[in-house]
Amino acid sequence: MKQSFSARLIIYLFSACLLGSVSGLTFADDEYNKKRMELIRVIEDDVRETSLYLDKEELDARVMKAMADVPRHEFVRKSLRSHAYENRPLPIGYGQTISQPYIVAIMTDLIKVKPGSRVLEIGTGSGYQAAILAELVDQVFTIEIIEPLSEQARALLKRLGYTNIQVKYGDGYYGWLEHAPYDAIVVTAAASHIPPPLLDQLKPGGKMIIPVGGRFMTQELLLIDKKPDGKHQTRQILPVSFVPFTREQE
Repeated sequence: MKQSFSARLIIYLFSACLLGSVSGLTFADDEYNKKRMELIRVIEDDVRETSLYLDKEELDARVMKAMADVPRHEFVRKSLRSHAYENRPLPIGYGQTISQPYIVAIMTDLIKVKPGSRVLEIGTGSGYQAAILAELVDQVFTIEIIEPLSEQARALLKRLGYTNIQVKYGDGYYGWLEHAPYDAIVVTAAASHIPPPLLDQLKPGGKMIIPVGGRFMTQELLLIDKKPDGKHQTRQILPVSFVPFTREQE
């Protein structure tokens, strides 16, 4: 049956709109990819500039690949997506932030995880650090004390296909004993001291990275190495600025 001119016009316009929509999505994805590659170059420059603190001039290639692969724009508010690939923290609500990509990269690099590692993260936030870790290890266990953020992160990570991340709502000070011990622990909020339960749950030979200091004080990023005999060695990495570690009773 021959279509009328009106019917053909409607089909043409619908197809044009659909094609434009798909093209727009492709263009947006290409722009995000381009910005992500630009961010990688910025991180590489920052690593070289802080090499005296880090005792290295470049990060592990696996870490940089994870930084290049994970879509940071998915982990920020839609209103801030144009800033997603700037090398700075961004607000995610409830007084919390998504960390600066350079800081995420060096914290991930310093714990020296392997494909078979099990990692505990304290402070899920929007889920970005957990996603980076999940690109590198078998299992990530992450705890968030702000329930809405915990639920949002769980839903987002599921939507993005991360099946090796478990998200828990609770007080991260006590860790997650059920799945201990851990090869590495990452703390993404500034604590006044190193929580003893986290040290207990760190495997001998494991590493913990944690910012220590008060809100209005100098904070130091600390790397803790747990020795086979249970003792630990602490190394100061560099000054940082994180949101404070939140506890249930606060």
